[in-house]
Amino acid sequence: MINKIEIKNKYVSELKLRNYSRETVKSYLYIMNDFLDFAKEVSNEEVKRYILKSINSRKSTSSIKQRQAALKILFVILGKQEEFNLPFYRKESRLPDVLNKEDVRKMIEFTKNPIHKLVIQFLYSGGLRVSEIINLQPKDIDIERNVVIIRQGKGKKDRITLLSASLKEGILKHLLKNNPKKYFFESNRGKKYSKRTIEEIVSKNSKWAIGRKIKPHTLRHSFATHLLEAGTDIRYIQKLLGHKNLRTTQIYTHVANSDIVKIKSPLDSL
Repeated sequence: MINKIEIKNKYVSELKLRNYSRETVKSYLYIMNDFLDFAKEVSNEEVKRYILKSINSRKSTSSIKQRQAALKILFVILGKQEEFNLPFYRKESRLPDVLNKEDVRKMIEFTKNPIHKLVIQFLYSGGLRVSEIINLQPKDIDIERNVVIIRQGKGKKDRITLLSASLKEGILKHLLKNNPKKYFFESNRGKKYSKRTIEEIVSKNSKWAIGRKIKPHTLRHSFATHLLEAGTDIRYIQKLLGHKNLRTTQIYTHVANSDIVKIKSPLDSL
């Protein structure tokens, strides 16, 4: 019989000792509980069955890998780490979804709600993640230096990214009119925006402005790609995005057209 309460307490303690972020703890706990509800016992064969179920449900590669990482920790706290043995799950190679500058301009221009407009502008101006924009505080915005301080972003790291000078007026108006208590973007009840709220803002306004729904991360991809196309050194882009490994940033070299546009199609020479 699996004692779920005892396992959960040990699991939470392990995650805290590893200093994982609140979001990671929340995600890993969900996976662990989901697995324990699914499995007949905590065994490697049951993990394989659980992962196969996730694959058959068409979960993303990142979701599959997250499940594997979460369950590996479960085996560690139970002293069964030697039993944990899963095949390497290959990551598919996909190019990031990127908007051209005209589509970004249309999105900003067509967004009438001033707060929603600021959300879109911040995502694109500094390449922010959703988790970073919902935790953004007024004190993190340095208007004089044109920078935004991202505190405890992915991997629990602080970093500095760009702030467009064109946002200054909108920022000041927002602060004066709405007087946010703690977070820069707050609901009428004084609570910070949720991930779902940010996703709906971007999805709704992109559908209206450019005829298709996009995700907030598309604006982050566009930020990086447009900087690269403008000749910005990729190592600076890596720092702005908060990537630990340069290889992660190099994916944008495959979608940037700064060099590709110089190449003429053979059809043009016929």
